[in-house]
Amino acid sequence: MAAGIFSTIAQILLWWVFWDALPSILYRDARFAAAIVLGQGVLPPSATLDWQVMLIATWIHFGLSIIYAIVLSWLIHRLDIKNSLIVGGLYGLGIFTINMYGFVIIFPWFVETRDWITVTAHLVFGVSAAGVYKALSKC
Repeated sequence: MAAGIFSTIAQILLWWVFWDALPSILYRDARFAAAIVLGQGVLPPSATLDWQVMLIATWIHFGLSIIYAIVLSWLIHRLDIKNSLIVGGLYGLGIFTINMYGFVIIFPWFVETRDWITVTAHLVFGVSAAGVYKALSKC
């Protein structure tokens, strides 16, 4: 969950610094995620906050974050911290590729999220998931 939080914070900060598109881009991406469960009816653009959409998008985001982090933990459990962070970064880039080029076959609206900020957020996810796992595994 920590990696999901870190990647979300990184993405929001990058949107804020470089695109001046908040909060509309956050609402757009939340609708994209919620449409996985609620269907395409939630996709029409809206500049307003919809709590149902935000809650479902958050549930999906953290559910996938947990699943992805568990898979990563299996990959790095025997590696040292340096190699774990490298593998985590590559893993994040792999997740980006799977999400933005594979899942778009089923959920084509995610094509709009293929940008350098989304790549960076996935990279932050992988590195932070690896770092948090290694830090907690020493406790």
